[in-house]
Amino acid sequence: MHPKIRTYMPLLDWGRDYTRQTFSSDLVAALIVTIMLIPQSLAYALLAGLPPEAGLYASIVPILLYAVFGTSRALAVGPVAVISLLTAATLGNIAQQGTMGYAAAALTLAFLSGGILLAMGLFRLGFLANFLSHPVISGFITASGVIIAASQLKHILGISASGDTLPELLHGLWTHLGDINAVTLVLGTGATAFLFWVRKRMKPFLLSRGFGARSADVATKAGPVAAVVVTTAVVWLFGLSEHGVRIVGAVPQALPPFTLPDLSFDLVSELLVPALLISIIGFVESISVAQTLAAKKRQRINPDQELIGLGAANLGAAFTGGFPVTGGFSRSVVNYDAGAETPAAGAYTAVGLAIAAVALTPLIYFLPQATLAATIIVAVLSLVDFSILKRSWSYSKADFTAVLATILLTLGMGVEVGVSAGVILSVFLHLYKTTKPHIAEVGQVRGSEHFRNIKRHEVETDPAVVSLRIDESLYFANARFLEDYIYDRVANETPVRDVVLMFSAVNEVDLSALESLEAINARLKDMGIRLHLSEVKGPVMDRLCRQHFLSDLTGEVFLSQYDAFKALRRATV
Repeated sequence: MHPKIRTYMPLLDWGRDYTRQTFSSDLVAALIVTIMLIPQSLAYALLAGLPPEAGLYASIVPILLYAVFGTSRALAVGPVAVISLLTAATLGNIAQQGTMGYAAAALTLAFLSGGILLAMGLFRLGFLANFLSHPVISGFITASGVIIAASQLKHILGISASGDTLPELLHGLWTHLGDINAVTLVLGTGATAFLFWVRKRMKPFLLSRGFGARSADVATKAGPVAAVVVTTAVVWLFGLSEHGVRIVGAVPQALPPFTLPDLSFDLVSELLVPALLISIIGFVESISVAQTLAAKKRQRINPDQELIGLGAANLGAAFTGGFPVTGGFSRSVVNYDAGAETPAAGAYTAVGLAIAAVALTPLIYFLPQATLAATIIVAVLSLVDFSILKRSWSYSKADFTAVLATILLTLGMGVEVGVSAGVILSVFLHLYKTTKPHIAEVGQVRGSEHFRNIKRHEVETDPAVVSLRIDESLYFANARFLEDYIYDRVANETPVRDVVLMFSAVNEVDLSALESLEAINARLKDMGIRLHLSEVKGPVMDRLCRQHFLSDLTGEVFLSQYDAFKALRRATV
């Protein structure tokens, strides 16, 4: 078999070693994740502004496709809170919720997201995710979690309220406080309190009562299903839907239908940029989870193939009545903890959800929307982490400013502005940090061949030799900074005869930086100062050799800084 086929279809790799024991482990994990996903999928569909069955549809074919093309053996793909919120925010500007146009736009958004991810994978552009600052993304997810939780309070209170930002949501809730439905409030707060207890206290409680660790774990994961069953039964038995309690209602009893996204030019042009942002955020969240879980088992994740796997999953969602999906943190951790050994666990989960879509949907007719809202609130509040502000403040004021700006913009202006700001701030932060590279004047550590910063160590120097270590690659954004630094250092320093640039940390010199080096060489020559280089890496030297810079260099290129200092100091003695 051609190696490339195996690269693009990891199923052919891990499938060769599939055993009965692996099947057993995957099946148990799939059972647990399926139990967890049923209420989650319904809830996230409502969060995205879509019918509840769309959540089930988005969790079946996408999981199967990821199992074939993905490289993570624990990642569980499907609807997630942040992507669902972004979907709702995007589609809310295009069509009214509950209309055919809204559902068609969701399919198109999934199609575009899948196409973008697939193209990025095929062209090996997974590295682009590295430009997103993780603190900034954490700030965005934290703010999104707050907005999602606030948006679900109307279902807990049984009132009508709308808004895309935190101030709008709070204002809407405040103005409708007089319309609170007491029965819904009791159901909603009760379900929320129970789910919080399940998440934090249920497992220790069961263990203290003599349950086995595995039994306690399964029961804890099934906690949300218990909330669904109990509240649905209560609404049905007491006829609470007639007392203003909003219920899910009729859900089609069928497998995912074949659907076609609307690829009209106007709609595609409106959704292209949001689809790009959703793709990037989804990929960053997914790859972070996948790499974390893979590291625990010393497995390898291929970011470019992950893009292909997620792209295929989203394309699958577009053609089966779903909406944009990605790898979810909570369900992936559950999948891992439950013992999933291969992506086949995801395939078995898809089968379980398909059975639920066919056989169980009539049972959720009386499921109160308040219970689904409670499921979302408990899930997303685990993503809220304001401690990132404290950590970034103590570590880097620039990072803190970027994180704070992302949080405030997301809360105050909505998730679309927030995610755009997060991307822009991440790139700006990278550029800002590299425009002023750290440059250290170094000297020889006594009795060794090592050179260290003269401000941090006791070192030997020569007044006639200025040795500068550049701790960053040189490119158009920081080349002028290097020029100014060197000119300021040698100005009015009559003893200086040689300047040595230590290139041990320089991995790249672009054309703008090369022109700056040429200007530095010429300017120092006019001042009677020679320019030297030391510890130049092979690829950098190869590029420099393509131009005339080295032939015009007034000094030499030394293999090591020690060689340079020894030769130049001897020459000036």
